[in-house]
Amino acid sequence: MTKITFIGAGSTVFAKNLMGDIWSYPELADATICLMDIDGERLKQSQQVAGHIIKTLGNSPKVEVTTDRHEALADADYVVCMIQVGGYEPATVIDFEIPKKYGLRQTIGDTLGIGGIMRGLRTIPVLIDIAKDMEALCPQALLINYANPMCMNQWALSRASDIRTVGLCHSVPGTAHELARDIGVPIEGVNYLVAGINHMAFYLKFERRDSGEDLYPLIHQVYDDGRVPPTNRVRYEMFKRLGYFVTESSEHFSEYVPWFIKQRAPDLIDRFNIPLDEYIERCKAGIISWQLLEQAETQGRIPSEAEIMDALKDVNPMHKGWTVRSITDLNKVERSVEYGSHIIHSMETGQPRTIYGNVANDAIIDNLPVGCCVEVPCLVDSNGIQPTRIGAVPPHLAALMQTNINVQSLTVEAALTGKREHIYHAAMLDPHTAAELTLDEIWSLVAELIDAHGDYLPEYS
Repeated sequence: MTKITFIGAGSTVFAKNLMGDIWSYPELADATICLMDIDGERLKQSQQVAGHIIKTLGNSPKVEVTTDRHEALADADYVVCMIQVGGYEPATVIDFEIPKKYGLRQTIGDTLGIGGIMRGLRTIPVLIDIAKDMEALCPQALLINYANPMCMNQWALSRASDIRTVGLCHSVPGTAHELARDIGVPIEGVNYLVAGINHMAFYLKFERRDSGEDLYPLIHQVYDDGRVPPTNRVRYEMFKRLGYFVTESSEHFSEYVPWFIKQRAPDLIDRFNIPLDEYIERCKAGIISWQLLEQAETQGRIPSEAEIMDALKDVNPMHKGWTVRSITDLNKVERSVEYGSHIIHSMETGQPRTIYGNVANDAIIDNLPVGCCVEVPCLVDSNGIQPTRIGAVPPHLAALMQTNINVQSLTVEAALTGKREHIYHAAMLDPHTAAELTLDEIWSLVAELIDAHGDYLPEYS
C-alpha cells in the first residue's frame, strides 16, 4: 500500500488540491495519505477536507492524522512538504513590517529580497531536519518540496542530504495557460520549452504543437496592441526588453529586479500595477476564511459566497474571488495544475510523463553555476525523475538569473555554515534591496531582522 505523507498539511487548500489529484487516479484511489502538522487546529480542518473529498470520489483510502513527524515519516513512500516556518504571525509580518521602516517595500517576500532571505534562513534548517529523519525512517522515499524559497531550499537540501528530492511549482503550466489565453490559442495546441531558475525561468520555445509555428509574434502583438492584462504589465515589459517571457507573475518578478519598486520613482507602482504587501493581504484572507469555515463545519455545512465576501470586506479585492472559490469548492474535486500527483502516479505505474522540476544543476544548464537549483523539464517514470539537459541559455537571461543566484548562494551558505556575515552579504547583493538602501541601512536592517526572528533562527557565529 502506497503511503504518502504531507508535512505542513495545515496548508488546507493546497492539501485539498493534492489529495483530490492523488485519489482521482484509479491506481492511487486507495493510497494512504498521512496528514502531519504542528498546528492541531489547522490539521483538523485538513482532515475534514479529506472527508469531503473521499465522500465526493466514493473512495475508501486510509487517512492518518498526526502532529508527530517521526510517526508520519515512518515507512513513507513519498513525502510532500508544504511548510511555512513561522507562519503569517510572527514571521511573515516581521519580514514585511521591519523592512517597511527602512522604506523597503515588497509584494510577496517569499523567494528573493530581504523577505526571501529570512524565509530561507527559517526554512532550510527544518527541511534538513526532515531530510535527516527521512534518512532514518524512509530512506528510499522521494521528498517532493513545495516550500519557498524554492531555489534556496533545494540547493541546501542537495548539499546537506542524499535523500531523493524535487522541488515543484505551478508557475510554468500556469503562465503557459495565461499566454495561450492572451493570444487566443487553445493550451492543448501549444508546445513549450522552459529553463532557468524557479520564478525566473523563461519560455525558450512557445509554439504550435502541430506545426511548430513560433507563437512569440502573437505575444508581441498583445503588447503592441495595448492588450496587456493589468496584472501582467511587469512581465510584458520584461518580455519587450528581453525577448523571452518569464514564468512567474508580475507581482513576484517586480521584487527580483531593481527597476520597478523604487522610492524615488513612486509612479512606477501605479504604472505597472504593482500590489505592495500582496502576500500580507493574501494571508489575511486565508486566515479569515478558514476561521469562517471552522465555525460553519460545527454546523455541518460550508460557508456561502455571501458569508465569505462579507467576512472579507476589508481585504484587498484581488484575493476575494480566489478565496471564495477555495472554500465554496471544497465539495468539488477537479484536477489542479500541480505536478505532485503526476510524479507519484508515473513512479508507481511506470507511465512516462514530462514535468517541470527544480533540481541540482549537474551538467544541465551550462552557463549557470554547478550545483545551483535549476528548473527544467524532467522525464518521470518508474525510474524516478530524470532532468533534461538544456545546454546554454541565452547569455542575457543567464546574467539576469545570476543576480538572483548570488543571493541564493550566500543565503544557503549562511544556513549551512552558521556564519552570520553571509546574511549581510546576501542582502547587499539582492538587486531590489541594493537599489533602495545604503550599506549602513542594509546592515542595520539585517541585524534588526535577525533579532526579531528570535528562536525561529539558529545561532550564528
